[in-house]
Amino acid sequence: MLTSGTSTYSDPGEYQSRFRGARINLVFARYGEFRSRLTWVEFRHLHLLRTEESLPRIAYLSLPPERLFVSFATNRDAAPIWGGIKLESGDIILHRRGERMHQRTSAAIHWSLVSLPPEQLAAYSKAIMGVDVVAQPVSRVLRPPALVRQQLLRLHRQACRLVETKPEMIAHPEVARALEQELIDALVTCLATDDVHNRTDARRHGRKIMVQFEEVLAEQLGSSPETPLDITSLCAAIGVTDRTLRRWCAKILGMSPTRYLRLQRLNMVRAGLQRAHPAMVSVAELATRYGLCELGRFAVAYRLVFGETPSNTLARSRCEERH
Repeated sequence: MLTSGTSTYSDPGEYQSRFRGARINLVFARYGEFRSRLTWVEFRHLHLLRTEESLPRIAYLSLPPERLFVSFATNRDAAPIWGGIKLESGDIILHRRGERMHQRTSAAIHWSLVSLPPEQLAAYSKAIMGVDVVAQPVSRVLRPPALVRQQLLRLHRQACRLVETKPEMIAHPEVARALEQELIDALVTCLATDDVHNRTDARRHGRKIMVQFEEVLAEQLGSSPETPLDITSLCAAIGVTDRTLRRWCAKILGMSPTRYLRLQRLNMVRAGLQRAHPAMVSVAELATRYGLCELGRFAVAYRLVFGETPSNTLARSRCEERH
């Protein structure tokens, strides 16, 4: 049975928790008002998720292995940087099963995840194009011919528009079945395109290092978030040199590991301040909880990133609590 819906969010934490079909963690490095919209359709086999985000960010995504995912930008003037590769308008990615990766944006972006069970995608691709797009074990960056991609985007827009404006129409079994089949046909045709980026061992190794970096970081923040930043111990846990970690952070995250660690903690403090109960937390308590113990430097860094002081963030949360 088809399920669908659309929701808007102003809270990044709520947006991340409602992200369907994958786990996503966002780190913001630029001030602005966050606005997002999620629109999803789950047909019998094909699942479609479109997201609109108002701020540039670094996202760490974890895709479940039971489905195969394809991602692509849906606005022409913005394309993400995936795993250190600057994508061009029109590129789509066929992700390997269970992929964990970084996706970085430099502006507001609209993008989509489309997924199918591997056996269904294999069967459709063989029937429609005579090729098995599932067989390759690595992610692929593809650039379909313009007309082929435009067909996929047209059907994608049509499905999302029906969810947002006429949900009763897309819920009709015959409409849903026809639209799903057209989307799968267009998707498989796009996936039959040759790769446009050579997936070298060095790039795969670099992305693996960055996944290990996120795992070690998550473990540290989960068990002892108050522990001060220590790149040396992180490198030792990953098994790489400081130089290697810095090189891959610069390529994939666009910044040093130290800055990324600090931004993660600043984002956690901000989320805590935005959700704070009026009388149960202070700025100093939250900053110290996440290892930002030099309060003067913390306040300066917070204002540079978020455009306001931490006390102003807390005051706004108190005002919203009263209302």
